[in-house]
Amino acid sequence: MECITSWMREVPLNDIVNSPLLDVILNALESDQSFDSAVECLCAFFRETRDVDECLGTIRTLCPRVVALKPKIAQFAGLEDWDNFKGITRIFAEAGEAWVVLVARMPEQFRVVVDAILECAAGDKEKDAISQTFIFWYELKQYLVLDRYMQARVQYVDVYSKLVDVMIGHLEFPTPESGSERDLFEGDRDQEDKFREFRHRMGDVLKDCCEVIGVTECLQKSYVRIEQWVSTYGAQASEGKIPQWQKLEAPLFSMRAMGRMVPRDEDIMLPRLIPLIVQIPNQEKVRFQAVMALGRYTEWTAQHPETLQDQLTFIMDAFNHPSKEVVRAAALSFKFFCNDCAELLKVYSTQLQQFYETVIDKLPPTSQEEITDGVASVLAKQPPDQIYSSFKLCCDPVVRRLMNMAQMAHDDKAKLALADHLQLVTIFVQRVQPDIEPMEPNPAVQYCQEIFPVLSTIAESFASFTPILERVCRCWRYMVLSYRTAMAPLLPSLAEKLSSGFVASRQGCYLWATDAIVREFSDDAGHVDQQTANAIFAFFEQQATTFLRALNDLPPEELPDVIEDFFRLCIDVLLYHPHKTINSQLMSPILSAASTSLTLLKEEPVKAALQFLRDFLAYGGEGSPSSAYGDEATRQKSNPPDIQAAVRQLTAEQGEAMTQRVMTGMMYSFPTDCFPDASGVLLALFHIMPQQVAHWIGNTVAMLPQGSISVQEQERLLNNINQRIQSGETMKIRMLLQDFTNSYRRRNVAPREGLGRLEATKFRFAG
Repeated sequence: MECITSWMREVPLNDIVNSPLLDVILNALESDQSFDSAVECLCAFFRETRDVDECLGTIRTLCPRVVALKPKIAQFAGLEDWDNFKGITRIFAEAGEAWVVLVARMPEQFRVVVDAILECAAGDKEKDAISQTFIFWYELKQYLVLDRYMQARVQYVDVYSKLVDVMIGHLEFPTPESGSERDLFEGDRDQEDKFREFRHRMGDVLKDCCEVIGVTECLQKSYVRIEQWVSTYGAQASEGKIPQWQKLEAPLFSMRAMGRMVPRDEDIMLPRLIPLIVQIPNQEKVRFQAVMALGRYTEWTAQHPETLQDQLTFIMDAFNHPSKEVVRAAALSFKFFCNDCAELLKVYSTQLQQFYETVIDKLPPTSQEEITDGVASVLAKQPPDQIYSSFKLCCDPVVRRLMNMAQMAHDDKAKLALADHLQLVTIFVQRVQPDIEPMEPNPAVQYCQEIFPVLSTIAESFASFTPILERVCRCWRYMVLSYRTAMAPLLPSLAEKLSSGFVASRQGCYLWATDAIVREFSDDAGHVDQQTANAIFAFFEQQATTFLRALNDLPPEELPDVIEDFFRLCIDVLLYHPHKTINSQLMSPILSAASTSLTLLKEEPVKAALQFLRDFLAYGGEGSPSSAYGDEATRQKSNPPDIQAAVRQLTAEQGEAMTQRVMTGMMYSFPTDCFPDASGVLLALFHIMPQQVAHWIGNTVAMLPQGSISVQEQERLLNNINQRIQSGETMKIRMLLQDFTNSYRRRNVAPREGLGRLEATKFRFAG
């Protein structure tokens, strides 16, 4: 069999199929010793016939012989010979995949193949072979949903209808031999994980079925199974004892899996399903699945408010369930309900706040965030005159809890819990964004002013614990992003805390929060007076001074994240305050710091520094770099001559060091993803002062270690550069430098990476 399979690389498949060898292959399926190899050989045949129009003759020969194998499906299933059953399933599934175009184009001739694949899926009691059919069902669906295959779709509707029943049946959890419901997989965790993944893949097949036969019929099948269970076992169900719960849980899972396919205006099955679900008995896995299923239909519920009360009560009751899984499911579904039905729930904001206060301490951090997100969504729908009081009512307990936790946080575990709880305040800030007229006081900002001292105290008290500082700065950042220029009353205090915090901790999160202020309070932003804009830039200069001092005190290797955050900040400062930035006395040391940062071996800070240099150098030309932003008027702006002159002067001072660092990085140390920005910096330098940059390139190449490059190569590179300058083809210099540095790196660094890095370090210090 393996020999015949290998011949397909040289011998036309049609010659093999029309020879006695096909009988040999099919007969090999009768022997256990050759069965697997025969299956592999047949599947190789199918793969060779994927171009169905070219291979139609071969397929017409193969197909009847394959169909003749169909009785083996029942034979292997009856004998419980699951290894061979898996092999026969693979034969039909891969034949279907290869010929799927013909299956859709000629349903009368190929329906028998589809029926065989369905029979394989239905007969797989071990749930080990069915996954081989999933790709076929998906690919056939892709054709059947097209208008040109509408007739085929009609003929396959009954197949996909039966497929829904098969899938729901296979979704059932196993019944353990021990009868214990606590461990359905008898301690086999790998088998349990495999089954959970398998169920979600079957859920994808159910989505395919929805597209072929419609969601209403698919939902009806879930409904019928739930109703059958209720009529058969409902009377026997009691607290803690639910007979045959697997037959109830599976259709609930199927309903959950199909949720994304159901339109908001579905009005046939969901009005019958939802009331049925909220009455199901309380068994852990059934309750979990019911709660998760309801969470999938919240957009539908928003259009059908008559079902909201019962669903929400059902979900809120689940927070008292002893199972942690059920509680986590309840928190997630509660979030979806509040997000999608916030307009309906805003009249219940007080009750929701009381519920929130009752359950929040009982939940794990992720669930706390989810339920907070839900409550905040409802709070955001309150009228503007009620925002402050509602915000205060919901968030005050969280802030009080923060203060208590801060007093007790003496170890890392308690500090991390405090950091997690800080995130809850940020979620409120992100969600609650009232629509307030410009220049009108924002009630949400009023509340932010009240809690700002608490956040400041926490940041000062834990100045050496990074997770807490990051969460506090994240909250401050979102205050600015959410309320924008309405944050002006809080701006002086916020700037002072960000400045002093950065001095004390040297953590990049303070620069990250500073960046939000720079963007929102720019020279061009509406409703920002010149005095405020000047104050913001002075604030940036304070942060820059602190950063430069830190970089002077410590090697850049100890500040990679801070370096990245700083140059990301500089990119925005340059964009929103270009004239102030370029004319600032700090620009020269900032450029020097950027060059120094290029010695790092970490991608993110190097990329940030390179992008900053590219943006800076772009102001040395006539066109404004900010032309990529804003309206048509902005796109027509050009750089004033004084700005161009300032950039050229700074480049004359810093350009040689900058050129050496970039060239060195491209030849030795830069990660691959940094090359486009690095060559972009060199190109920008050539646009500004080509002759000087050519000279700097020559000096840099002359400093390379002896023997690493020949004199002829140096001369050829410099001559080519000068030729491009003379002809005005500076754009081509970029490719010249990329080719040169790639070649150098390939010869001198790649074969001996460690030594190359050592040479790079020596060269950088020498430069």
